[in-house]
Amino acid sequence: MHRRLSSSPLTTIASRHHYHTSQSVKPTKKPNRHEPTTTHKVTRKPWEEVPFLTDLKQTEETEEALSLFHQYQQMGFRHDYPSYSSLIYKLAKSRDFDAVDQILNLVRHRNVRCRESLFMGLIQHYGKANSVDKAVDVFNKMTSFDCVRTIQSLNTLINVLVDNNELEKARTFVDGAKEMGLRPNSVSFNVLIKGFLEKCDWEGAREVFDKMLEREVQPTVVTYNSLIGFLCRNNDVGKAKSLLEDMMVKRIRPNHVTFGLLMRGLCCKGEYSEARKLMFDMEYRGCKPGLVNYGVLMSDLGKRGKIDEAKALLGEMKKRRIKPDVVIYNILVNHLCSEGRASEAYRTLMEMEMKGCKPNAATYRMMVDGFCRIGDYDSALSILNAMLASRHSPTPATFVCLVGGLIRGGTWTMLALCWR
Repeated sequence: MHRRLSSSPLTTIASRHHYHTSQSVKPTKKPNRHEPTTTHKVTRKPWEEVPFLTDLKQTEETEEALSLFHQYQQMGFRHDYPSYSSLIYKLAKSRDFDAVDQILNLVRHRNVRCRESLFMGLIQHYGKANSVDKAVDVFNKMTSFDCVRTIQSLNTLINVLVDNNELEKARTFVDGAKEMGLRPNSVSFNVLIKGFLEKCDWEGAREVFDKMLEREVQPTVVTYNSLIGFLCRNNDVGKAKSLLEDMMVKRIRPNHVTFGLLMRGLCCKGEYSEARKLMFDMEYRGCKPGLVNYGVLMSDLGKRGKIDEAKALLGEMKKRRIKPDVVIYNILVNHLCSEGRASEAYRTLMEMEMKGCKPNAATYRMMVDGFCRIGDYDSALSILNAMLASRHSPTPATFVCLVGGLIRGGTWTMLALCWR
């Protein structure tokens, strides 16, 4: 049984929005999910609010939403596209796909013209439910709803297929786009390239890239960043640099992410100096260094214990008027705490707050762990209190470490406050 409605839609129509008929309404039986019979037609004026949509937002269960839909209809309210699309979205979000099919059949029977966005949303919901075949079926049937398919809906389907590890099927849709009257764009190929790279299939990704060039689809910086990032993660910085030069030849401007990926690759190979030089090179090429570039250098210095050099980079950022964010500060806090310099890390925490940069959960956790590491459990508890006041939560490991330290130190009062 569906849950009883909190307020009757009959009352809502009559009293709040004046959608009523001249005849009295008799109680009706529980509506079913099939096409209901209508009596009076009530046409909504464009500037008036839609009571059905307002009440639909307040429903929680799908049975309740369907009941509401049919009750409004029996009152003479004429549902149009906003009604159908809102109901379908609600049903799909709850994964009541049988009900979705029934409403879609009703939409087709009544010749309600649908927008492409409705089917794109449905494809995404089917993808999240791992119902790839249903997603494909929706895409194939779009035209039967008097809806024109564009490259946007195709890209939505390709993304769903890639996310569900159906790479070959996704490739088939890209290759067959011409037969559907569609031309794949850079997004189509970028999604497919991403899928092959996530499966560590460089050859597959390269084939898609070559097909992209063959079809005269211009690669974007996103295309190159995906390929360069993969190569750098796999210690092939030389080939990644050749792709950077290829970008220049094709007049595709690299961004700070492009250089950040290359710098990270160089640092992983122990070539910090080359990574540092690359930051000057990016300026020469007209790309201003950003947070990600300084973050790469600071992380590498921190891992090698060169904290003071990392702090010097923070000063350089300030001179360049690049405002550090919480990620940059967290890099310093993390490595200072790892080196047993929790007091300096705490001063960094104070500095970031003074500069208007709010610490996040990771900042507080690192600080608590840092003070616990040097046995300063009172300071750790103070940080924990500040953390809880900021509505962040410690990890179980951090909490156990702190409680153990307080017990060993005999700080029972502090422990009681911490437990609260």
